[in-house]
Amino acid sequence: MALLRADHQGPADAPVHRLLPGVPEGQGRRPGPRGVLNASAPTGATRVAAVIGDPVTHSLSPRLHNAAFRAVGLDWVYVALPVARGQARAAVDGARALGLRGLSVTMPHKEAVIDSLDGLTSAAADLGAVNCILRAPHDDGLLLGDNTDGQGFIRGLRADLGLDPAGLRCAVVGAGGAGRAVAHALGAGGASVTVLNRDRGRGEHAATLAGPDGRFVPLDEDRAVRTAIADVDLLVDATPTGMAGDSSISVPEACLRADLAVVDLVYHPTETPLLAAARREGSRTANGLSMLVHQAAVAFEHWTGTAAPLDVMVAAIA
Repeated sequence: MALLRADHQGPADAPVHRLLPGVPEGQGRRPGPRGVLNASAPTGATRVAAVIGDPVTHSLSPRLHNAAFRAVGLDWVYVALPVARGQARAAVDGARALGLRGLSVTMPHKEAVIDSLDGLTSAAADLGAVNCILRAPHDDGLLLGDNTDGQGFIRGLRADLGLDPAGLRCAVVGAGGAGRAVAHALGAGGASVTVLNRDRGRGEHAATLAGPDGRFVPLDEDRAVRTAIADVDLLVDATPTGMAGDSSISVPEACLRADLAVVDLVYHPTETPLLAAARREGSRTANGLSMLVHQAAVAFEHWTGTAAPLDVMVAAIA
Protein backbone atom coordinates (compact mmCIF):
# COMPACT_ATOMS: atom_id res chain seq x y z
CA MET A 1 0.00 0.00 0.00
CA ALA A 2 1.33 3.44 -0.88
CA LEU A 3 2.00 5.56 2.15
CA LEU A 4 1.43 9.25 2.55
CA ARG A 5 3.98 11.46 4.25
CA ALA A 6 2.32 13.31 7.13
CA ASP A 7 4.97 16.06 7.03
CA HIS A 8 4.47 16.94 3.37
CA GLN A 9 3.79 20.61 2.70
CA GLY A 10 3.08 22.13 -0.71
CA PRO A 11 3.60 25.73 -1.81
CA ALA A 12 1.51 28.14 0.24
CA ASP A 13 -0.20 29.55 -2.85
CA ALA A 14 -0.91 26.21 -4.53
CA PRO A 15 -4.60 25.45 -5.15
CA VAL A 16 -5.99 22.87 -2.75
CA HIS A 17 -6.86 19.51 -4.21
CA ARG A 18 -10.62 19.04 -4.35
CA LEU A 19 -10.51 15.61 -2.70
CA LEU A 20 -7.57 15.93 -0.33
CA PRO A 21 -7.77 19.20 1.61
CA GLY A 22 -4.31 20.58 2.29
CA VAL A 23 -2.67 18.74 -0.63
CA PRO A 24 -1.80 21.00 -3.61
CA GLU A 25 -3.57 20.27 -6.88
CA GLY A 26 -1.45 18.72 -9.61
CA GLN A 27 1.62 18.05 -7.49
CA GLY A 28 1.86 14.43 -8.63
CA ARG A 29 3.14 11.37 -6.78
CA ARG A 30 6.89 11.13 -6.38
CA PRO A 31 9.21 9.09 -4.19
CA GLY A 32 10.18 10.65 -0.87
CA PRO A 33 12.82 9.60 1.64
CA ARG A 34 13.31 5.85 1.95
CA GLY A 35 10.91 5.24 -0.94
CA VAL A 36 7.82 6.68 0.78
CA LEU A 37 5.36 8.14 -1.71
CA ASN A 38 3.62 11.49 -1.47
CA ALA A 39 -0.07 10.86 -2.13
CA SER A 40 -1.10 14.04 -3.89
CA ALA A 41 -4.06 12.56 -5.75
CA PRO A 42 -6.05 9.33 -5.57
CA THR A 43 -4.93 6.51 -7.87
CA GLY A 44 -6.18 3.02 -8.58
CA ALA A 45 -4.49 1.88 -5.37
CA THR A 46 -6.20 4.46 -3.17
CA ARG A 47 -8.79 3.07 -0.78
CA VAL A 48 -12.04 5.00 -0.57
CA ALA A 49 -14.44 5.63 2.31
CA ALA A 50 -17.43 7.94 2.25
CA VAL A 51 -20.36 9.48 4.09
CA ILE A 52 -23.82 9.05 2.59
CA GLY A 53 -26.84 11.16 3.44
CA ASP A 54 -28.98 14.05 2.32
CA PRO A 55 -27.74 16.67 2.79
CA VAL A 56 -24.02 16.00 3.32
CA THR A 57 -22.47 19.21 2.03
CA HIS A 58 -22.19 20.49 5.62
CA SER A 59 -20.48 17.34 6.91
CA LEU A 60 -17.24 17.73 8.86
CA SER A 61 -16.40 14.06 8.33
CA PRO A 62 -14.23 14.52 5.21
CA ARG A 63 -12.04 17.00 7.08
CA LEU A 64 -11.72 14.65 10.07
CA HIS A 65 -10.93 11.50 8.14
CA ASN A 66 -8.70 12.90 5.40
CA ALA A 67 -6.57 14.65 8.02
CA ALA A 68 -6.32 11.37 9.92
CA PHE A 69 -5.38 9.35 6.82
CA ARG A 70 -2.60 11.79 6.00
CA ALA A 71 -1.30 11.82 9.56
CA VAL A 72 -0.87 8.05 9.79
CA GLY A 73 0.41 7.62 6.22
CA LEU A 74 -2.50 5.77 4.65
CA ASP A 75 -3.31 6.03 0.95
CA TRP A 76 -7.00 6.54 1.61
CA VAL A 77 -9.50 9.24 0.71
CA TYR A 78 -12.87 10.08 2.26
CA VAL A 79 -15.61 11.78 0.27
CA ALA A 80 -19.16 13.02 0.85
CA LEU A 81 -21.76 11.37 -1.40
CA PRO A 82 -25.28 12.84 -1.51
CA VAL A 83 -27.81 9.98 -1.51
CA ALA A 84 -31.49 10.87 -1.77
CA ARG A 85 -34.15 9.41 0.49
CA GLY A 86 -35.25 6.00 -0.75
CA GLN A 87 -31.86 5.21 -2.33
CA ALA A 88 -30.13 3.65 0.69
CA ARG A 89 -30.15 0.10 -0.69
CA ALA A 90 -28.80 1.25 -4.05
CA ALA A 91 -26.05 3.18 -2.28
CA VAL A 92 -24.99 0.20 -0.15
CA ASP A 93 -25.09 -2.14 -3.14
CA GLY A 94 -22.97 0.33 -5.08
CA ALA A 95 -20.47 0.64 -2.24
CA ARG A 96 -20.23 -3.15 -2.08
CA ALA A 97 -19.65 -3.45 -5.83
CA LEU A 98 -17.10 -0.63 -5.91
CA GLY A 99 -15.13 -2.01 -2.99
CA LEU A 100 -15.50 1.03 -0.74
CA ARG A 101 -13.68 0.34 2.52
CA GLY A 102 -16.20 1.97 4.79
CA LEU A 103 -19.26 4.18 4.95
CA SER A 104 -20.49 6.72 7.44
CA VAL A 105 -24.28 6.97 7.39
CA THR A 106 -26.23 10.07 8.30
CA MET A 107 -29.84 11.19 7.94
CA PRO A 108 -32.13 10.03 6.46
CA HIS A 109 -30.55 6.58 6.00
CA LYS A 110 -29.56 5.34 9.48
CA GLU A 111 -32.49 2.93 9.65
CA ALA A 112 -33.02 2.39 5.93
CA VAL A 113 -29.57 0.83 5.34
CA ILE A 114 -30.15 -2.01 7.80
CA ASP A 115 -31.95 -4.34 5.38
CA SER A 116 -29.03 -4.06 2.93
CA LEU A 117 -26.41 -5.27 5.42
CA ASP A 118 -25.18 -8.74 6.29
CA GLY A 119 -25.07 -8.21 10.04
CA LEU A 120 -25.20 -5.70 12.89
CA THR A 121 -23.22 -5.08 16.05
CA SER A 122 -25.16 -5.35 19.28
CA ALA A 123 -25.29 -1.55 19.60
CA ALA A 124 -26.73 -1.10 16.11
CA ALA A 125 -29.24 -3.91 16.67
CA ASP A 126 -30.39 -2.52 20.02
CA LEU A 127 -30.71 1.03 18.69
CA GLY A 128 -32.18 0.07 15.33
CA ALA A 129 -29.87 2.55 13.64
CA VAL A 130 -26.54 2.39 11.81
CA ASN A 131 -24.05 5.23 11.40
CA CYS A 132 -21.02 3.19 10.32
CA ILE A 133 -20.68 0.39 7.76
CA LEU A 134 -17.54 -1.75 7.73
CA ARG A 135 -16.28 -4.78 5.91
CA ALA A 136 -16.27 -8.07 7.81
CA PRO A 137 -12.94 -8.93 9.49
CA HIS A 138 -12.02 -11.50 6.83
CA ASP A 139 -13.00 -9.10 4.01
CA ASP A 140 -15.18 -11.71 2.33
CA GLY A 141 -17.56 -9.15 0.90
CA LEU A 142 -19.85 -9.03 3.92
CA LEU A 143 -20.87 -5.60 5.21
CA LEU A 144 -21.60 -5.02 8.88
CA GLY A 145 -23.44 -2.12 10.49
CA ASP A 146 -22.41 -0.45 13.73
CA ASN A 147 -23.56 2.56 15.72
CA THR A 148 -20.50 4.40 17.03
CA ASP A 149 -22.32 7.33 18.65
CA GLY A 150 -22.50 5.76 22.10
CA GLN A 151 -18.91 4.54 22.01
CA GLY A 152 -17.82 8.00 20.90
CA PHE A 153 -19.73 9.63 23.73
CA ILE A 154 -18.17 7.38 26.38
CA ARG A 155 -14.66 7.92 25.00
CA GLY A 156 -15.21 11.67 25.06
CA LEU A 157 -16.65 11.54 28.58
CA ARG A 158 -13.51 9.83 29.83
CA ALA A 159 -11.14 12.06 27.88
CA ASP A 160 -12.77 15.44 28.58
CA LEU A 161 -14.30 15.06 32.03
CA GLY A 162 -12.42 12.09 33.47
CA LEU A 163 -15.70 10.29 34.13
CA ASP A 164 -16.33 6.57 33.80
CA PRO A 165 -19.96 5.45 33.43
CA ALA A 166 -19.72 2.69 36.04
CA GLY A 167 -21.81 3.78 39.03
CA LEU A 168 -22.55 7.20 37.53
CA ARG A 169 -26.01 8.71 38.03
CA CYS A 170 -27.07 10.40 34.80
CA ALA A 171 -29.90 12.42 33.29
CA VAL A 172 -30.23 12.47 29.50
CA VAL A 173 -32.46 15.15 27.99
CA GLY A 174 -33.94 14.07 24.67
CA ALA A 175 -34.84 10.71 23.15
CA GLY A 176 -33.88 11.18 19.50
CA GLY A 177 -31.12 9.19 17.87
CA ALA A 178 -28.30 10.79 19.86
CA GLY A 179 -30.21 10.61 23.14
CA ARG A 180 -30.99 6.93 22.67
CA ALA A 181 -27.37 6.15 21.79
CA VAL A 182 -26.07 7.99 24.86
CA ALA A 183 -28.63 6.39 27.20
CA HIS A 184 -27.79 2.95 25.81
CA ALA A 185 -24.03 3.42 26.15
CA LEU A 186 -24.25 4.84 29.66
CA GLY A 187 -26.48 1.99 30.79
CA ALA A 188 -24.21 -0.61 29.17
CA GLY A 189 -21.30 0.96 31.02
CA GLY A 190 -22.93 0.56 34.41
CA ALA A 191 -24.58 3.95 34.89
CA SER A 192 -28.11 4.54 36.13
CA VAL A 193 -29.96 6.69 33.60
CA THR A 194 -33.02 8.92 33.77
CA VAL A 195 -34.37 10.06 30.41
CA LEU A 196 -36.15 13.42 30.30
CA ASN A 197 -38.34 13.89 27.23
CA ARG A 198 -41.60 15.53 26.20
CA ASP A 199 -42.90 12.59 24.19
CA ARG A 200 -43.66 9.78 26.64
CA GLY A 201 -43.44 6.90 24.19
CA ARG A 202 -40.04 7.91 22.85
CA GLY A 203 -38.79 8.72 26.33
CA GLU A 204 -39.87 5.40 27.79
CA HIS A 205 -38.27 3.54 24.88
CA ALA A 206 -34.97 5.37 25.43
CA ALA A 207 -35.15 4.52 29.13
CA THR A 208 -35.51 0.81 28.35
CA LEU A 209 -32.37 1.01 26.21
CA ALA A 210 -30.49 2.16 29.31
CA GLY A 211 -31.15 -1.17 31.01
CA PRO A 212 -32.97 -2.17 34.19
CA ASP A 213 -32.01 1.03 36.01
CA GLY A 214 -33.37 3.25 33.25
CA ARG A 215 -36.37 5.43 34.04
CA PHE A 216 -38.40 8.13 32.34
CA VAL A 217 -39.42 11.59 33.58
CA PRO A 218 -41.67 13.88 31.50
CA LEU A 219 -39.72 17.00 30.56
CA ASP A 220 -42.79 19.20 30.96
CA GLU A 221 -43.24 18.30 34.65
CA ASP A 222 -41.06 20.94 36.26
CA ARG A 223 -41.00 19.54 39.78
CA ALA A 224 -40.17 16.02 38.61
CA VAL A 225 -37.39 17.37 36.38
CA ARG A 226 -35.85 19.35 39.24
CA THR A 227 -35.99 16.31 41.51
CA ALA A 228 -34.44 14.04 38.89
CA ILE A 229 -31.53 16.38 38.16
CA ALA A 230 -30.89 16.99 41.86
CA ASP A 231 -30.00 13.30 42.21
CA VAL A 232 -27.51 12.93 39.34
CA ASP A 233 -23.80 13.42 38.72
CA LEU A 234 -24.02 14.03 34.96
CA LEU A 235 -26.49 15.95 32.80
CA VAL A 236 -26.45 15.33 29.03
CA ASP A 237 -28.50 17.51 26.71
CA ALA A 238 -29.15 15.56 23.51
CA THR A 239 -31.68 18.04 22.08
CA PRO A 240 -31.14 20.78 19.47
CA THR A 241 -31.91 23.43 22.10
CA GLY A 242 -29.21 26.09 22.19
CA MET A 243 -28.05 25.78 18.60
CA ALA A 244 -26.88 28.98 16.92
CA GLY A 245 -29.61 31.60 17.19
CA ASP A 246 -31.42 29.86 20.07
CA SER A 247 -30.84 31.38 23.51
CA SER A 248 -33.00 28.91 25.46
CA ILE A 249 -31.92 25.98 27.62
CA SER A 250 -33.75 22.68 28.00
CA VAL A 251 -33.86 22.43 31.81
CA PRO A 252 -34.45 24.97 34.59
CA GLU A 253 -31.26 26.93 35.22
CA ALA A 254 -31.82 26.47 38.94
CA CYS A 255 -31.00 22.76 38.48
CA LEU A 256 -27.36 23.55 37.65
CA ARG A 257 -24.73 23.31 40.37
CA ALA A 258 -20.97 23.06 40.77
CA ASP A 259 -20.88 19.31 41.41
CA LEU A 260 -22.95 18.50 38.30
CA ALA A 261 -20.99 17.71 35.13
CA VAL A 262 -22.79 18.96 32.02
CA VAL A 263 -22.44 17.82 28.40
CA ASP A 264 -24.32 19.49 25.55
CA LEU A 265 -24.17 17.51 22.31
CA VAL A 266 -24.64 20.68 20.26
CA TYR A 267 -21.31 21.93 18.87
CA HIS A 268 -22.39 25.05 16.97
CA PRO A 269 -21.94 27.22 18.92
CA THR A 270 -19.21 25.55 20.94
CA GLU A 271 -20.57 27.17 24.10
CA THR A 272 -24.34 26.91 24.21
CA PRO A 273 -26.53 28.86 26.66
CA LEU A 274 -26.72 25.69 28.80
CA LEU A 275 -22.93 25.34 28.97
CA ALA A 276 -22.50 29.05 29.70
CA ALA A 277 -24.99 28.82 32.57
CA ALA A 278 -23.33 25.66 33.89
CA ARG A 279 -19.90 27.31 33.82
CA ARG A 280 -21.26 30.20 35.86
CA GLU A 281 -22.23 27.66 38.51
CA GLY A 282 -18.74 26.12 38.44
CA SER A 283 -19.71 22.93 36.58
CA ARG A 284 -17.30 20.92 34.46
CA THR A 285 -18.61 21.05 30.90
CA ALA A 286 -18.07 19.61 27.43
CA ASN A 287 -19.71 20.23 24.06
CA GLY A 288 -20.63 17.93 21.20
CA LEU A 289 -17.36 18.21 19.28
CA SER A 290 -15.82 15.55 21.48
CA MET A 291 -18.51 13.00 20.66
CA LEU A 292 -18.23 13.91 16.97
CA VAL A 293 -14.48 13.31 16.93
CA HIS A 294 -14.52 10.17 19.06
CA GLN A 295 -17.33 8.46 17.13
CA ALA A 296 -15.39 9.21 13.93
CA ALA A 297 -12.28 7.76 15.58
CA VAL A 298 -14.12 4.51 16.31
CA ALA A 299 -15.15 4.28 12.65
CA PHE A 300 -11.59 5.09 11.49
CA GLU A 301 -10.25 2.24 13.64
CA HIS A 302 -12.92 -0.17 12.37
CA TRP A 303 -11.97 0.53 8.76
CA THR A 304 -8.19 0.80 8.98
CA GLY A 305 -7.17 -1.25 12.02
CA THR A 306 -5.02 1.73 13.00
CA ALA A 307 -5.31 3.89 16.12
CA ALA A 308 -6.96 7.19 15.26
CA PRO A 309 -4.76 10.32 15.61
CA LEU A 310 -7.17 12.21 17.86
CA ASP A 311 -5.12 15.40 18.12
CA VAL A 312 -5.00 15.68 14.34
CA MET A 313 -8.74 15.06 14.03
CA VAL A 314 -9.55 17.70 16.63
CA ALA A 315 -7.27 20.21 14.91
CA ALA A 316 -8.94 19.50 11.55
CA ILE A 317 -12.24 20.96 12.74
CA ALA A 318 -10.96 23.56 15.19
